Amino acid sequence: MKSFRVLQFNMQFGQTWDDRDPNNAPVRIEDALAEITRHDADIIQLQEVEHARPPAGATTTAPTPNYDRLRSALPGYHSHLAFPPADPRELPFGIGLAIFSKQPLTATFAETLPSPPIEFDFFGEKKTPTDRLLIGAKTHAAGRELALLNVHLLAFFMLKSDSRAHPEQRQRLAAHLRAAQGAPTILSGDFNVRDHVGLAAQFAAEGFTTAQTEHITWRRMPYVLDHIFYNSPLRCIGNQVVPTLASDHHVLIADFVWA
Repeated sequence: MKSFRVLQFNMQFGQTWDDRDPNNAPVRIEDALAEITRHDADIIQLQEVEHARPPAGATTTAPTPNYDRLRSALPGYHSHLAFPPADPRELPFGIGLAIFSKQPLTATFAETLPSPPIEFDFFGEKKTPTDRLLIGAKTHAAGRELALLNVHLLAFFMLKSDSRAHPEQRQRLAAHLRAAQGAPTILSGDFNVRDHVGLAAQFAAEGFTTAQTEHITWRRMPYVLDHIFYNSPLRCIGNQVVPTLASDHHVLIADFVWA
């Protein structure tokens, strides 16, 4: 039975990890490219592809140097990239989601996930969070059609809040999973949820299982923020969290066959 591989990675726009000074670690996109390509995944789902550079970089038509490098490094892959809506409040972090697949992509879309107006302090300035993003597409894997969803949710815990107090983004995702109605679907991304057990239970109620919950995926705090969720037409035959210094997130890999 032929298997296929899904790779999930928040690449933090190519900023590497340095234990001594992670916020000022050098940007080396070639490290991220090497990490991504060496796993030979059939499907690659990425978050924080580009570096937002407000105000010029806070637009949906921002320059895409990292995406361009990715496309060059992944010949033969088909891809879909999208940014959240242009917003002058954008901060200089990672922005943009991308899907790469060895098979053609169809029915691509991008959906805005509104963020609540929670105030937080950013270097002495009062800010409110920008909206987040969900993207999707259909492709084929091991001879059958497969729906893909890729998301990057707001990190409420960084704002001294909780997604359970502001459940709208998670509820939107749950609605997409419910709408799948048993059609083969994979949802992966950086969910930015400390309570990964609660997140897994919420999506299990919609018929989806996460590939792993045992190993942390983020270097800054011991949280399982990154997941690959899948539903019953698929069977996960292996998974691995791959430590890397190419980002502050680790790479998550899952191998699947048709159930």
